[in-house]
Amino acid sequence: MNDEHILERLTRVFREVFDDQAIVVQPDMTARDVEKWDSLSHVDMIILVEEEFAIRIPTLEVMGLKNVGDLVRIIRAKAG
Repeated sequence: MNDEHILERLTRVFREVFDDQAIVVQPDMTARDVEKWDSLSHVDMIILVEEEFAIRIPTLEVMGLKNVGDLVRIIRAKAG
């Protein structure tokens, strides 16, 4: 699975979680870039990402995320 495909799928997840059809996920995107991205929506986003990619992301890895690029790397490693 390549990064572009992961970003496309993440864009769909983000649009659903943050209820914003204009979101286009980029590797350098952070919570500061999305108006509705708070701690509760972060949990919802991680749950939907796990469902979308059929993976499990341990809490320590979630806590270490600095941007969407970090999430893409985790997904790539776990989803094979």
